[in-house]
Amino acid sequence: MIDTHIHKGLRQQLVRELRNKGISDEKILSAFMDIPRHFFLDKTFAEWAYKDVAFPIDADQTISQPYTVAIQTTLLDVKKGEKVLEIGTGSGFQACVLAYLGSKVYTIERQKTLFDKTEKLLEKLGYGHIRTLYGDGYLGAPRFAPFDKILLTAAASEIPQTLIDQLKPGGIMVVPFGGGNVQDMLRITKNEDGTLKKEKFGKYSFVPFLKGKA
Repeated sequence: MIDTHIHKGLRQQLVRELRNKGISDEKILSAFMDIPRHFFLDKTFAEWAYKDVAFPIDADQTISQPYTVAIQTTLLDVKKGEKVLEIGTGSGFQACVLAYLGSKVYTIERQKTLFDKTEKLLEKLGYGHIRTLYGDGYLGAPRFAPFDKILLTAAASEIPQTLIDQLKPGGIMVVPFGGGNVQDMLRITKNEDGTLKKEKFGKYSFVPFLKGKA
């Protein structure tokens, strides 16, 4: 796996683009600068890693657009040492960004081929401390709950109560919410009394959040 001066230059360009689009958190921008995103795509498509677009990966899934990863991460407001549950490991890039910010990451993938491939990749890249789980995202990860933050990287037409239950009081969940091709980006804050505060942050397009293992 080679990271060249050209790749680093493309990363600088991407970081400038994210900054111009309003991403201002320097730690998140540093993650995009320091994590070689082309390692998460087939090497044939390495040049696409630094374009601000979503791109297909294995099992009919996608690696999210860099701006979308940055926005979801911003809304999650990750603090060092927090336990974060990610639903939908995909390529593993988002999980690495969360780990880079100092959180303890637990990530669930329902596609076995993708799970196996990404688990090996994370190990190879030095992110073996990310806890990868093969399972049903609807069930969350009760063994490791409660979580400070929960991130969904697929579009939910309903928000499972199981996930709300696994969120600590004061915790935040970020989820693309709604059926169809376009969803609202929701930030859900669980109040100390268990009630939920919901805020919307623009329209996005994600693959659907599906029940069960593939």
